[in-house]
Amino acid sequence: MSRIIALIIMVIPGMLAAYGIKLMRDMTFGILQPPIPFLALQFIIGLILFLGGLAFVAGFIFYRDRKRNKVQKRFSKSK
Repeated sequence: MSRIIALIIMVIPGMLAAYGIKLMRDMTFGILQPPIPFLALQFIIGLILFLGGLAFVAGFIFYRDRKRNKVQKRFSKSK
């Protein structure tokens, strides 16, 4: 059960990052999404969603590897 919960926790930020990529791609082709009034604002929202999702997934993986001592010495916890 805990693995399913961890998977759901990882999928939600991944979906937000994918939606952020979609918003940035639509801005590149000049497609304005309905609730957003400007293309530049759409790109900024997409960039924030992408970077936020990517940072969450990367932090989750880094935390898990650090807990299992699979990182370099400079990234390991000092005691």
